Amino acid sequence: MDAKTIAPPVASNGSPLPADLRLPADLDLLPGTIGHEAAGTLPGLFARRVALTPEAVAYRDCGPRGWWEHRWRAVAARVARWQRVLAGEGLAAGERVAVGLPNGLDWVCVDQAALGLGLVTVPLYVTDSPGNLAHILADSGARLLVLDTDRQWIGLAPLRGRFPALGRVLCRRVEAGVGDALVRGGIETETDAESAVVVNRVSEPEALATLIYTSGTMGPSKAVMLSHRNILANAEAVLRRIPAYPTDLFLSFLPLAHAFERTVGLVLPMMAGCTVAYARSIEQLREDLVAVRPTALLSVPRVYDKVYLAIQEKVGARGLKRRLLEATVAAGWRRFAAAQGRGPAPALRDRLLRPLLHRLVARPVLGRLGGRMRVAVSGGAPLSPEVARFFIGLGLPLTEGYGLTEAAPVVTGTQPADCVPGCVGTPLPGVQLRLGAGDELWVRSPGVMRGYWHRPDDTAAALDAEGWLHTGDIAELRADGYVRIRGRLKEVLVTSTGHKIAPADMEMALAMDPLIEQAMVVGEGRPDLVALLVLAQTRWRRLAALLGLDADDPLSLREPAAEAAVLARCAARLAEFPGYAQLHALHLSLTPWTIEEGLITPTLKIKREALQERFAETIAVLYAKRRRPRREPAGA
Repeated sequence: MDAKTIAPPVASNGSPLPADLRLPADLDLLPGTIGHEAAGTLPGLFARRVALTPEAVAYRDCGPRGWWEHRWRAVAARVARWQRVLAGEGLAAGERVAVGLPNGLDWVCVDQAALGLGLVTVPLYVTDSPGNLAHILADSGARLLVLDTDRQWIGLAPLRGRFPALGRVLCRRVEAGVGDALVRGGIETETDAESAVVVNRVSEPEALATLIYTSGTMGPSKAVMLSHRNILANAEAVLRRIPAYPTDLFLSFLPLAHAFERTVGLVLPMMAGCTVAYARSIEQLREDLVAVRPTALLSVPRVYDKVYLAIQEKVGARGLKRRLLEATVAAGWRRFAAAQGRGPAPALRDRLLRPLLHRLVARPVLGRLGGRMRVAVSGGAPLSPEVARFFIGLGLPLTEGYGLTEAAPVVTGTQPADCVPGCVGTPLPGVQLRLGAGDELWVRSPGVMRGYWHRPDDTAAALDAEGWLHTGDIAELRADGYVRIRGRLKEVLVTSTGHKIAPADMEMALAMDPLIEQAMVVGEGRPDLVALLVLAQTRWRRLAALLGLDADDPLSLREPAAEAAVLARCAARLAEFPGYAQLHALHLSLTPWTIEEGLITPTLKIKREALQERFAETIAVLYAKRRRPRREPAGA
């Protein structure tokens, strides 16, 4: 069947597409999609999209009067205005512009304006710590910094001696009145009568487009150099695997500073002519999902985890609601597995009950996600197979992929109908995979970076002479073509008894307990494992009451009864792990690890080195008083 003749699928009713309606893998680009060769560069893509569909809705955002639509012609005028502002700073092609704006239309416009002038954009996380922001500004040699308000400059100003190359700070709005000569505010309100002509001074696809800094989980963040071609080719590869249609509506809430959101949530919709709606905040995501009713969603696993745990909490441990939920998920999963050829055909009972269970259980749950999702993607970290099977069983068209910033970033993925929980799909078109020493995954593709900015030694360690990117991830390449990621080489713990353990797998399992908000497993060179846990306050209060402890007294967390009860819960979560991968002591806390303290990354990954340094004395104490799990009180 000619893929170009297939009509866009109707809005999902919460069930996997029947086998005869699935689109073939790695298909040709659909009509109206702008491929990377036609685009040439990122500003070239923008110009072609504006010319092709000037009156189509490009973006939606929410203001005081509700959700507002921005059409491509109007977006081009806004890009031109920003471009005149940036051009007034007198920067030369190749110089760096740091972008510290929140997700939204102006982030897109500043990025396009800078790229069209031949400048290199350096995206910043608005939630990042001043210390890490200063490191990025210094390392990139950024000449210009664009912020939402001058209030963001307050934390950076005392560190300005660390980034002397910075010559100007442009702020959309003035809120604090910092009175700094370096700061120019009120850019948002500036207007002029010049024509809305967007300049494009870059024509070479291999030119450097952006510096994206890695999360820095194992030390200072490094700048990945990505060209226009790197990003465009990767977005096209995703489209050839999972098509997008002009009728699709994305809801964007992940930071555009993240390579995943930048490529798949910004460049890909521009290629396909989709609309992107920008969520107001992560705190308002639930309301925005219902209001926007997206057909496509990009998320990190923790968001799916939280929805899953909230549903489990609401349904309770027993009763009719619990039985109906479990029956719906089980029947849905059996149907999904059968459609993949991985299980028997659904029994008559399942076929008869499915419409009722869908109406009573699945539809209300999927309605919280807008009710018409066509594809929901999880990326950025491993998704728990337990959570994946739950949502797939309910009928959410969920899929998981794998990537890294150094690959621009997507390496593997699959259509929702072919998702296999625990795996991250198959290589995208144009992507080659290989296993190196220690089963390290190697990648070669048009998306692989040019190298690390001003770090030739690190570049040589990551990129070999044949163009293979050494990812640092341990992988399994299955016979059916699917890839399974088993952990990070540098994060594998080797105990004093010689056992090798991937702590991330254990931490993901622990985080599935509603009591546990954050977890880090420790044990390198030790005889056994211990963990640092941050507990959810509401759940802790419930458990403390059952144990007869004062939840408001911080010393209660150190009581043997508290540790024993939580150890028992941990043992239940780690029941499928081998005996040597069990916990023998815990440090319990109610104080979350934060980005500001440098203990987690802006993408919410834990920084192991920083945590181990912060809690070095605590860890030493844990090993001095190792315990074994005890039975927890019933009903906790």
